[in-house]
Amino acid sequence: MQASTAIATLDQAQEMGLTSDEFDKIKSIMGRTPNFTEMCIYSVMWSEHCSYKNSIKWLKTLPKDGDHMLVKAGEENAGIVDIGGGLGCAFKIESHNHPSALEPYQGAATGVGGINRDIFTMGARPIAQLNSLRFGSLDHPRTKWLLEGVVKGIGDYGNSFGVPIVGGELFFDPCYQVNPLVNAMSVGILETDKIISATATGVGNPVYIVGSATGKDGIQGASFASKDITAESADDLPAVQVGDPFQEKLLLEATLELAATDAVRGMQDMGAAGITCSTSEMSAAGGVAMDIHLDKVPLRQQDMEPFEILLSESQERMLVVVDKGQEALVEGIFDKWDLHAVEIGVVTEGNQLRYFKDGELVAEVPGDTLVLGGGAPVYDREYSEPAWYAEAQAWNPDTVPVPTIEEAMAIAEQLVENPNIASKRWVWEQYDSMVGTLNRNTNRPSDASVVRVRGTEKALALTVDCNARYVDMDPEIGTAIAVAEAARNISCTGAVPSAITNCLNFGNPHNPEVYWQFVHAIQGMSRACRHFNTPVTGGNVSFYNQSAQPDGTAIAVFPTPTIGMVGIMEDRKHHMSLDFKEKGELIFLLGESTSCINASEYLSSIVGVKKSPAPHFNIDAEGKVQECVRTAIQRGCIEAAHDVADGGLFVSLLEMAMPNGLGFDIVTDDEIRLDAFLFGEGQSRIVVTCTEMQQDTLLDAIEEYNIPVVLLGHVTKGKIEIDNHAFGFCAEWRNTFDNALEEEMMG
Repeated sequence: MQASTAIATLDQAQEMGLTSDEFDKIKSIMGRTPNFTEMCIYSVMWSEHCSYKNSIKWLKTLPKDGDHMLVKAGEENAGIVDIGGGLGCAFKIESHNHPSALEPYQGAATGVGGINRDIFTMGARPIAQLNSLRFGSLDHPRTKWLLEGVVKGIGDYGNSFGVPIVGGELFFDPCYQVNPLVNAMSVGILETDKIISATATGVGNPVYIVGSATGKDGIQGASFASKDITAESADDLPAVQVGDPFQEKLLLEATLELAATDAVRGMQDMGAAGITCSTSEMSAAGGVAMDIHLDKVPLRQQDMEPFEILLSESQERMLVVVDKGQEALVEGIFDKWDLHAVEIGVVTEGNQLRYFKDGELVAEVPGDTLVLGGGAPVYDREYSEPAWYAEAQAWNPDTVPVPTIEEAMAIAEQLVENPNIASKRWVWEQYDSMVGTLNRNTNRPSDASVVRVRGTEKALALTVDCNARYVDMDPEIGTAIAVAEAARNISCTGAVPSAITNCLNFGNPHNPEVYWQFVHAIQGMSRACRHFNTPVTGGNVSFYNQSAQPDGTAIAVFPTPTIGMVGIMEDRKHHMSLDFKEKGELIFLLGESTSCINASEYLSSIVGVKKSPAPHFNIDAEGKVQECVRTAIQRGCIEAAHDVADGGLFVSLLEMAMPNGLGFDIVTDDEIRLDAFLFGEGQSRIVVTCTEMQQDTLLDAIEEYNIPVVLLGHVTKGKIEIDNHAFGFCAEWRNTFDNALEEEMMG
């Protein structure tokens, strides 16, 4: 242990990602130069991944108060909203980008495991999972390797763990070629009077590590997540964790059994920074300290150094503080589930975390100085508008010729087989959406996934959304659109948007242009969340999503602030699906159509224009359209509802037609350019259908909200016609739509 307790140097600190100023600050806090192990502790806890030192200033501006909030952002491992009847919904989204870039299977799998632990460590049983995935060009062999590994990792872990994967999104762009994004969301249900806090209390109470043994996987994972991906990143494979879903299932059941007792004082999962993070954060939250004996920690490998034990991110582990005298109860529960439950320490007075190995004090640090809001640094980074931004805003759509109706059909064919538009069947068929019996997913085609809450008439509507191309074009408007689209998807099911969690994926915060994107994204999110009354319950910031180039430059991914949203459906009988039901139904378009082709998939992938303003968006109009649709659903005057999003109106109509093999006959608007009407992605529009008997009631609701409406046409038996031009049959389009991604993967 000599090396572990040797005095640390500035060179070592910098190798660990600390600056010289931070090194000086640590020395000032401690009143001495830290030893090597202590320096390791500060390096992970003061990393961006753990401390949010480059983002917290702006995160604090996000709205955190709402009608349903039980646990706010930053208070616990996940946010909780009240869904009534003594029940709460715990949910959170996090990234596992860097590990997935190196080892896609384990990187994605452990991302799923980690986010589920955040949920059940609070006493909630996970009932649903979602994910948001971004990759480079699909014609690149590495992209296919990454996609295959990530999807299999998510599927294997989720299916084995026994929690259904009910929704998600998948997007391809060259900017993600080296650095993919893998964001995982988990949702759970708990009784509101049984919430477990990640807080250590009660001097003299024992501290337990429970679950799996500790190994060398994941060491310095938090620091690894706080730097660029380079050609040498493969050397960091030990920073990638290894997961075991079967162990996690046992840990879930044991943890929830323990939670049902009165023995638990506090509990936190071991994710980033492992024992270091859980001991320091729990101690700081409770205003106490701990003595921890590292030689008592169950190990998978012999001769692990103190810093390795402290920083290991081995999966399926928890830190639990229990009432003194309840040791036998705790150990009995975990023994029943064949899991480790080992007393490794005790809660102490003061703020000094002390770590021992074989009777020797190897590290002593003030715990509150390690965490956000304590001693961890907070930076106010400079930011500046990107050089290309003004040019993009000045782009004129008149430079793009308006296609003929015949050319429009060819465009439609290209869009339907585009991997960003085509069915993601190849992905979701690898997931089990119905595993488990606690809370059944309806599996009805709808804009958001709808999961029943067992024992009630309620349901939850769940979605993840972000069009990163919009955010790249205009971070403030693009992020507001991400929140609005999530709310729109929730509203189209008949549920009321309740709250969001976010996963903020950006490049290097030291780049003023990247930080400008971040700041404006936060501002857009704040505005939209306040408008829709969907406060932020928490989430994750993931910086350094970029790839270092040989010339010393870096290519950042699109700014991607992924929004996870939960909506509450008081009575699931009002669940609205998106599919056409019968021939002859009338098709209405709610909301304003404009000649906007900005930032659309059509403009980017077919026309080839990569820089333009964000799509047309009016947040007040958005709110009215959503309220109108929810009202129409409650009054029972519509048969289907589907938002207009990626690919535009044509794709939305096709998605409504395909589930039941029906078609549509519509007329376009002569006053709006044809490509904008069919393929433009102007926001705040929803397609609904109704029978002739329902028409008057629907029109009354539309008049109440004073929103634009157009009768597009009607549902057909299977033929598709636009402006009296034959566009083929639904079955033909569906064959292309369903198989395009798989054919690309197999090609």
